[in-house]
Amino acid sequence: MSHNISTTGTTPTSTSSTTRPEDERLGLGRTFGYGIQHILAMFGGVIAVPLIVGGAAGLEPAEKALLVACGLFVSGLATLLQTLGVPYFGSQLPLVQGTSFAAVSTILAIIGDDGTTGLQHVFGAIIAAAAVGLVITPFFARVVRFFPAVVTGSIITVIGLSLMPVAAGWITGQATITVDGEVVDNPNFASLENIGLALFTLLVVLILSKIPTLSRLAVLLGLAVGTIVALLLGKVDVTTVGAAAPFAFPQPFAFGMPLFEVGAIISMVIVVLVIMVETTADILAVGEVVGTKVDARRVGNGLRADMGASLIAPLFNAFPASAFAQNVGLVALTGIKSRFAVAAGGLLLVLLGLSPMAAAVFSLIPGPVLGGAGIVLFGSVAASGVRTLSKVSYQGNNNLVIVATSIAFGLIPVVSTNFWHAFPAWFVTIFHSGISSAAIVAVLLNLFFNVFLPGTPEEPDNLAAAPPLRVQTTEIQVLSQGGTLDASSYEPDLRVDGTVAKDPRDEA
Repeated sequence: MSHNISTTGTTPTSTSSTTRPEDERLGLGRTFGYGIQHILAMFGGVIAVPLIVGGAAGLEPAEKALLVACGLFVSGLATLLQTLGVPYFGSQLPLVQGTSFAAVSTILAIIGDDGTTGLQHVFGAIIAAAAVGLVITPFFARVVRFFPAVVTGSIITVIGLSLMPVAAGWITGQATITVDGEVVDNPNFASLENIGLALFTLLVVLILSKIPTLSRLAVLLGLAVGTIVALLLGKVDVTTVGAAAPFAFPQPFAFGMPLFEVGAIISMVIVVLVIMVETTADILAVGEVVGTKVDARRVGNGLRADMGASLIAPLFNAFPASAFAQNVGLVALTGIKSRFAVAAGGLLLVLLGLSPMAAAVFSLIPGPVLGGAGIVLFGSVAASGVRTLSKVSYQGNNNLVIVATSIAFGLIPVVSTNFWHAFPAWFVTIFHSGISSAAIVAVLLNLFFNVFLPGTPEEPDNLAAAPPLRVQTTEIQVLSQGGTLDASSYEPDLRVDGTVAKDPRDEA
């Protein structure tokens, strides 16, 4: 699978529809079937942010439902813009856009104890920050040439690995819950029943993946079967469907006109920079998975779609949009590369945003069922990164150092969420995201080792030299004379014609 990147930024983004795998047309039924798969893969993520923010702002259940519906509506519009594209906006790649998790902590900090007034400050900060993002997009588009395989492979791997806690959280649920205003331990946290349901869903997905006629719908069917089993076990509450309105157009500025405050705007600009780094990584990742050309102009169009959607999101009471990495995993798993299938999912998201009742039907899928499918979805993203890294040359350079350090930095916030808590808030905002951490470190190290100071180190250390393992000069001499190296003891046993030879290193 090739991944060609233009460094000029002047190559047209559109070619004959028959030459780009993402332009494949699948027929109406298959297109919407695969589109539903993409919705189910990201549905939990896109509704989680408005629920979290609504709770922090002290909103009533009906107001939280409004935030969820608005989030679905804007996510659908952003997905349509990203996949279908208009001049200068949209990468025309199979990317699902949804409400970004990267903004949650900053949004909560801005809201504080101000309730809906805090939400007005949030919406104002998003508008201003997204406008800044649009202005600086050409710069971000030009950095594509600094994303060779050693960088993209590291980022893609971290994207997959950093999503695994999301899948695990869906399965286990929250450790604590609120009952009558009091926080108590969740008795169902990581219960055998939840884990068993998740593993059952995973098993269904794996078995269906083995059947040629069903393999590409394995995730969708797995989610359906898992939900049916959960319904039989009494783990699905269907009353929420009947209580929802069948149709409601999102009311613009339902919580008041946006307010603009300098501190909130600066904080949100940092979030936007993080989102742009993540979206750039996702665009390159899906380009690698699909096997299509991704140049600077295409990245720029994708970022403009991202920022444009984020700019209008507050109008409809929604939050910044970003490409969803889990759907990149779905593309890799199913092999369905058509952007029109993802566009169909975007259209369905718009319809769900206009119908709270329809959205409630999709929200019936229990967390453990989503988590069971998420294991293989997110693992597929990591596997795609490993596949990309397998194409990288590690001989005579420091590429292994780049991979090792960037992946390690990307996983730090995953394994230790409070690792950076003592650093300034702007630093925490950036490096609290494993994806942005890995992207920044990988790009900087690639610049250091391969761009600004290129060359092969004369005496690379063991890490930079591996693999293959280093062989000493004396060992080469022994091997060249037909001898063997005996690894049965700690010290090398150098044999020439069956006679143990003296190792000159012993004299040193």
